[in-house]
Amino acid sequence: MTVIDPDGSPSWTLEDEADDEDEMPLSTRLSIADTLTLGNATCGFMAVYFTTTGVLIPHLTGAEDSGMARHSAATAVMLMLLASIFDLFDGIVARKLRSSAMGAELDNLSDLISFGLAPAYFVLVWGMVASDAHQHVSALAAIVVLLAVVLRLARFSCVTLRDGIFQGMPSPFGALTVVSIVLLELPFIPTLLAIVGVAWLMVSRVEYPKPRGVLAVGMLSWIVLAMGMLAAWAFNAPGGELLLQTGCALQLVLGAVIPLFATARRVNTFRDNRREARAAAQG
Repeated sequence: MTVIDPDGSPSWTLEDEADDEDEMPLSTRLSIADTLTLGNATCGFMAVYFTTTGVLIPHLTGAEDSGMARHSAATAVMLMLLASIFDLFDGIVARKLRSSAMGAELDNLSDLISFGLAPAYFVLVWGMVASDAHQHVSALAAIVVLLAVVLRLARFSCVTLRDGIFQGMPSPFGALTVVSIVLLELPFIPTLLAIVGVAWLMVSRVEYPKPRGVLAVGMLSWIVLAMGMLAAWAFNAPGGELLLQTGCALQLVLGAVIPLFATARRVNTFRDNRREARAAAQG
């Protein structure tokens, strides 16, 4: 079918549209890894949704129900945990199968939503609903978290590092550490300082190993365990509060301890290189 303009010359045809669709480059078509990345973004958006509808709006309208707020907060954090699972597996799938040319961009944009906007918004809402918090100061802390993730993702796209390490705390790990600090319900000043400290770690030069092999399995196991702790807390299971506090404290400890593994490996590699150099010089 051809459409003719008033001057009598054909402007476009359905056959031309079909040809354009057939000629769409393969690089712009979504792969399985890209689909997982979009799942990451969806989880981040839904985390913001549950934080708003279950925690913020009831507080602002005076219809606050601690049970509803607890369920919604736990759901929001579990969605961030689920987003980190998607983030873990999209990289694995991309290496095993393939990723489109959009893969890296999709990954950065999704990470910004799930591990930048969602935890920053969680901090912002905490500053509005917590009894001892200061709203404007909490808003500044939330901005610091968001900008740290933006800077980290931008630097990750521009800087090439040696294989197997991240420079600075990875944004998924940083997001989960930030929400763990909030859930610990420490006094305002220590909470604020800890949040800013995590933001600094995300843009620092401290090295973190990439989650591959045994480390990836350990991370996945930890995420599943954390989800169980959150569920126990949300449903007021016996010992649920203690489980949550223990899990949040362990998250903070892991954030401090994990870089030591990368540092130890770097030191061992340096020593091995020196031994090889000495052996070559003596030989």
